[in-house]
Amino acid sequence: MAFIRKKQQEQQLQLYSKERFSLLLLNLEEYYFEQHRANHILHKGSHHERKIRGSLKICSKSVIFEPDSISQPIIKIPLRDCIKIGKHGENGANRHFTKAKSGGISLIFSQVYFIKEHNVVAPYKIERGKMEYVFELDVPGKVEDVVETLLQLHRASCLDKLGDQTAMITAILQSRLARTSFDKNRFQNISEKLHMECKAEMVTPLVTNPGHVCITDTNLYFQPLNGYPKPVVQITLQDVRRIYKRRHGLMPLGLEVFCTEDDLCSDIYLKFYEPQDRDDLYFYIATYLEHHVAEHTAESYMLQWQRGHLSNYQYLLHLNNLADRSCNDLSQYPVFPWIIHDYSSSELDLSNPGTFRDLSKPVGALNKERLERLLTRYQEMPEPKFMYGSHYSSPGYVLFYLVRIAPEYMLCLQNGRFDNADRMFNSIAETWKNCLDGATDFKELIPEFYGDDVSFLVNSLKLDLGKRQGGQMVDDVELPPWASSESPLGGPEDFLQKSKDALESNYVSEHLHEWIDLIFGYKQKGSDAVGAHNVFHPLTYEGGVDLNSIQDPDEKVAMLTQILEFGQTPKQLFVTPHPRRITPKFKSLSQTSSYNASMADSPGEESFEDLTEESKTLAWNNITKLQLHEHYKIHKEAVTGITVSRNGSSVFTTSQDSTLKMFSKESKMLQRSISFSNMALSSCLLLPGDATVITSSWDNNVYFYSIAFGRRQDTLMGHDDAVSKICWHDNRLYSASWDSTVKVWSGVPAEMPGTKRHHFDLLAELEHDVSVDTISLNAASTLLVSGTKEGTVNIWDLTTATLMHQIPCHSGIVCDTAFSPDSRHVLSTGTDGCLNVIDVQTGMLISSMTSDEPQRCFVWDGNSVLSGSQSGELLVWDLLGAKISERIQGHTGAVTCIWMNEQCSSIITGGEDRQIIFWKLQY
Repeated sequence: MAFIRKKQQEQQLQLYSKERFSLLLLNLEEYYFEQHRANHILHKGSHHERKIRGSLKICSKSVIFEPDSISQPIIKIPLRDCIKIGKHGENGANRHFTKAKSGGISLIFSQVYFIKEHNVVAPYKIERGKMEYVFELDVPGKVEDVVETLLQLHRASCLDKLGDQTAMITAILQSRLARTSFDKNRFQNISEKLHMECKAEMVTPLVTNPGHVCITDTNLYFQPLNGYPKPVVQITLQDVRRIYKRRHGLMPLGLEVFCTEDDLCSDIYLKFYEPQDRDDLYFYIATYLEHHVAEHTAESYMLQWQRGHLSNYQYLLHLNNLADRSCNDLSQYPVFPWIIHDYSSSELDLSNPGTFRDLSKPVGALNKERLERLLTRYQEMPEPKFMYGSHYSSPGYVLFYLVRIAPEYMLCLQNGRFDNADRMFNSIAETWKNCLDGATDFKELIPEFYGDDVSFLVNSLKLDLGKRQGGQMVDDVELPPWASSESPLGGPEDFLQKSKDALESNYVSEHLHEWIDLIFGYKQKGSDAVGAHNVFHPLTYEGGVDLNSIQDPDEKVAMLTQILEFGQTPKQLFVTPHPRRITPKFKSLSQTSSYNASMADSPGEESFEDLTEESKTLAWNNITKLQLHEHYKIHKEAVTGITVSRNGSSVFTTSQDSTLKMFSKESKMLQRSISFSNMALSSCLLLPGDATVITSSWDNNVYFYSIAFGRRQDTLMGHDDAVSKICWHDNRLYSASWDSTVKVWSGVPAEMPGTKRHHFDLLAELEHDVSVDTISLNAASTLLVSGTKEGTVNIWDLTTATLMHQIPCHSGIVCDTAFSPDSRHVLSTGTDGCLNVIDVQTGMLISSMTSDEPQRCFVWDGNSVLSGSQSGELLVWDLLGAKISERIQGHTGAVTCIWMNEQCSSIITGGEDRQIIFWKLQY
């Protein structure tokens, strides 16, 4: 997984440099400046004098000597523990030296660390007491400069205040960066054009490495100031798939670049010194990507997840990425939920809800008794209040889980020590129990628990992690009984496989949105967080503290250190309830709300004949191959509506020229032309049985026309302004009007067509603030969506005639709306050129795509859209891929209406050019 792959990348880079040294040997917030080939002189001047060959590394807070022989330990001398620094053989360590031939540097100090003796990763050995080490540089002429640098850094390390130390080291670093620039000889091609160069740091877990960033028309480069771990890191822009702006140290200075689509591990993470540099580089790469890669938002990923195109695991990875979580930043490491509650059974039953953790509650609220104690303390606490004294994700927790594969990170974080053996990650069940019962333990999991690599569960490095109180050594992680070592996979592999199965199970798919609400969503902050018992320390939230407003440098450094060590809450991605996933099981659940009832009652795809389903799938898979078959100009003004008889032989159209036309597809001739008034007709539909056509008119009326008797059968005078759209289902008529209403009528059909008028009763009136331009029903006719002239989409529950959601999502008139076949989503188009997808359950706008012109009408299958544009083109949209797949030439004016049959095999469009066009699909 992410951390493991990152570690492997670093190991590959270290193979390049052939060093045991790594930046993890430095203290937190320490920089590695330069190295010199040198000898460590033991027993200088005596008969026992000997030399150990190696590299002397000058760092901002220490001197490190790495012997070439791996049997010798790496030596680390903290500068703050140095008593004297100077040329060997001089009296005292002062800044004024006479020129000497000696290449020796003398360090007199009180404490030294010995690390990785025989290349074994283990707690650092410390030797205390006054001692002197002499290092002889290969280039004697550099001694004076090195001593001068060490004295300067020593003064910084000995300053009383941490803020002053940081400021002085930062000044030294910036001076070094200012004296250097990117080496253009490192360009891959001499014809590359330089676009931008600036100073930055490459970020890896726990450490940063300063250098120069350079971007050309084809490549992104980073050149470390110290040449470690290699002279230059290069990324080809053509390979880049995603880029994200990041908060780093609570400041908007980070930029992370990915050359993969689904991986959590990036190819480079850069931290800039100025937000403007970061933004300029982001803009350049983003502009490049605009022409190559579709941008993904949380909403577009949500749509893919809801419709089953992303797994739960993949979706959580993407949300973590969008919420500033990165495997390069342990204070913002990706967070995953505990899923399983049962770690004691011999078999794991994923069909039993009792097997799972309650995903609607944070870890701290899972134990009722503990929660009551915490709430009592919370009530008595002065402002700012918080319920939990520790976070669910922090650098310490990440390395708690990963110590077996990342021991050097743990040693770096904890000053060269492992944690107490009894506090180690010894057992899954024990860790879960502590998260349930512990007074201060509320941690969640990390992605590795749902990955493929078992390394973090197994002590394959044979680390000495200490002895527990019972006498047993800390070794492999103890697994639950249901993770069988006798399975073909083996114990750890079986544990990960069953954890993955649990994450992708029906139960989790149905409840994961509840956990997302807590971590990334609307229950993260405010009164909803209080109600969900999800309140952490204010400093953990984005914007919880403004570092720029803190004047005292000491206070600022201390505050930043505290926040980074404590952990940070992800960036909030959603401010309304997150929609649930669409799972087949929903159809059999007993639901209470009318929305959910409509899911259970709706025909659904399962009830259609297999042949129809195959026809639909085949048609939409080939929708980009649509070809113009025939076109006929049958009206004098724009066509406004199309409906077709069930056998496909008769096509009825309405127009702004006030006529209803009947066109024979077989004879390709106009058969009838009917006029009800001198006002435009706006839409039409056929009643079941194909005996009656209904049309809506701008003269405020709805007209019923008997096909058999060739005459107007009835008129419904139901509105005070133009009727814009009508729908019919199960003897009910739904009419939308510019008078700001949608009316629902019960229509009792005539006993014999053409002989008796319909009888209409007004059942409901759905009131709007402005005129309504379009309406549509879901498959079960339990929901209605309306679109207004001011850009609002409204979703109504027809069983109670109440408004469920009002979404202002267009900047102009809403042209068309429709439910997806499964009634989970609504799509709307408008004169603003937007295609918006809305989740019906929550009313959340989960996807928005734009075109450069209005999309006047459309049909869709939930994943793809065929829309008619203002220019006359038909556009095919891939909603899940967030792109326009095809543009198909059609009308010479706007496409104003579109009709598709139930099998999705026949398509007819009407336009402002007064034509109707018959399209055929090429299979």
